[in-house]
Amino acid sequence: MKNPFDLRLKMVMYAKKYGNKPCAKVFSTTVKTVRKWRRLYEEKGLSGLKEESRAPHNIPHKTSLEIEKRVVDLRTRLKTWGAERLKRDFDIPCSHKAIQRIYKAYNLTRQRKKKHKTKNDLRKVKSKWEVFQQIGTDTKVLNDIPNYWPQMMSLDLPKVQYTARDVRAGIQFLGYAKESSLAHSIVFVEYVNQHLESCGVNLRKVKWQSDNGPEYGLTCNTKNPSEFTLVLEEVYGCKHGRIPPGAHIYNSDTETVHRLIEDEFFDLETFDSKESFWSKVTTHNLFFNELRKNSYKDDKTPLEILKEIAPHINPEVTRLPPVDLDELLAQKISACSNFSSFKSMSQFYERWGYHVPSLFQKKRFNFLTFPSF
Repeated sequence: MKNPFDLRLKMVMYAKKYGNKPCAKVFSTTVKTVRKWRRLYEEKGLSGLKEESRAPHNIPHKTSLEIEKRVVDLRTRLKTWGAERLKRDFDIPCSHKAIQRIYKAYNLTRQRKKKHKTKNDLRKVKSKWEVFQQIGTDTKVLNDIPNYWPQMMSLDLPKVQYTARDVRAGIQFLGYAKESSLAHSIVFVEYVNQHLESCGVNLRKVKWQSDNGPEYGLTCNTKNPSEFTLVLEEVYGCKHGRIPPGAHIYNSDTETVHRLIEDEFFDLETFDSKESFWSKVTTHNLFFNELRKNSYKDDKTPLEILKEIAPHINPEVTRLPPVDLDELLAQKISACSNFSSFKSMSQFYERWGYHVPSLFQKKRFNFLTFPSF
């Protein structure tokens, strides 16, 4: 899926670092174009990189208000009549396209039943991608689920779900924590990346996509790459792309599984202990990745798609268990050199909090030895 916003953002960042002319050469465009997007970014921030309307401000030949009122009156009385029929039978002195524009402007259009066709078109585009070519990641707050909330409070269960989902096959990976933070997001992608690499996935061909939330060290005014981006790109060799602000449709695959796991798991399951929660969420994730057929993907399971188009990847890649990110983060902090001078974890948190730069320097920490549930 093309993402002009992400390309413009990278172009602007390159221009700020190396200048407009070198940037224009690298991105195969003109200096004028680079200057335009750089100016818009400096004036409006990330919102300035969105697509601008090309509609003219003044239209001399626009249909008169008198004709518009007549079209609206006829359409209100004859709701099933199309623009061409209305023009023909009532001799409207404008084109049928102008009449369609009036329909739309006054919210007089009928609901079109062609969503299935749009989905098929997008399905065709995604079917050409490689497995793990793009992974969408997002967080889901769990304290607004009526069936889960009382259990969460009484059993001290996780409050936030961290999700990563491969767009092509639909394989999902899950992490859980009691809060949303940049540090938790980083240990989650490290945990997933190390598993992917151990199963034969070339991380240099993987692109992670996220929104601009603070859990990724990003805001609308972020100018420099966050620690999240640096870990992905400099430690693991992946790419990191950001979606436009508020454009959640770019992460639709991840948003979809958030709805599914609420409907099919959190709204149905009951837990009597923390062990019960981890056991059931692990079982559900295995079911999702290996047994649940996806009608959007020709009624195939993620595992079947993986075996069909990427037989070189170890099928065990679907079996990464959901992880307790609080424990994973505590494990990394305790191994950090900064921790040695403190008597307990609570003293470390009180002094440093989740001090990301001190925890995530340009080196790896092996999470694959961390016990699964």
